[in-house]
Amino acid sequence: MTCECSKISNSHPNLCVQLSQYRLIEIAGVDAEKYLQGQLTCDVAKLAEGEHTLTSHCDPKGKMSALIRLYRQAADKFVAMIHVDLLPEALNQLKKYAVFSKVTFTELDTPIYGVTSGEILAKLCENTTALVIPQGQKRAIVWGETLETNADSQLWDLINIQDGVPILLKANQFELIPQATNLQAVENAISFTKGCYIGQETVARAKYRGANKRAMFTLVGKFEGEVSLPEIGGSIEMQLGENWRATGTILSRVAYQNKLWLQVVMNNDVEADSAFRINGIPLAICDLPYSFKDA
Repeated sequence: MTCECSKISNSHPNLCVQLSQYRLIEIAGVDAEKYLQGQLTCDVAKLAEGEHTLTSHCDPKGKMSALIRLYRQAADKFVAMIHVDLLPEALNQLKKYAVFSKVTFTELDTPIYGVTSGEILAKLCENTTALVIPQGQKRAIVWGETLETNADSQLWDLINIQDGVPILLKANQFELIPQATNLQAVENAISFTKGCYIGQETVARAKYRGANKRAMFTLVGKFEGEVSLPEIGGSIEMQLGENWRATGTILSRVAYQNKLWLQVVMNNDVEADSAFRINGIPLAICDLPYSFKDA
């Protein structure tokens, strides 16, 4: 059976961490909207000023080079938040055809914070940017002023894992289509009506022809003592009768308070009560705050 996750935001209601694992990229120019519309899976044209969404950038085969949180700061200015592990390749891919458009890409040194505290949000300066995450646990991404941190950034990754927000790292770059990480169910990450963009043919085929057979799951297991974190891009084991066989692709992992949390891409028809393990640690599938099957 699936298990219910003990939400980190409940045990850390005043969490404030620096998200040093991410960078901000300013994308500006009169052609910024048009250019990004032809690059990203979300409908950039429908993103109003002050709005944001998770989205992805794919290669022509529909495999993701980046997972991006895209924020529209102004009519002709966007800010993209990208994991540092994907850089510089993700940025190089994103601006590959920019020579033909009036658009610039500037990597910023701005510190980014993740908070679960409503009290912190209420005290932010007027010019500070705060992006409230619309799904899952109550939290926000903040930049524009210096905040006092009180925990490690791995807790932010853990919230993403619990909420089914995929974390793409270099080991899986150019390996997965967006739907394999449940992006069709997360915010407005994929538009199936906006028209052409890089990789659109593969993404559309996965939806309308059932070409995608994979989904992302959150798994958790208890351990005693020390634990070695499994390799990103590696596999776990699933029990078949009396035997175990390797399955899945590990996207991310966090060890916290004697629990090992994993994001794993597996066949989307896997039974919820299947038995899994990794390095001798029994694993169970965790409930997510959305259904990728309905999406």
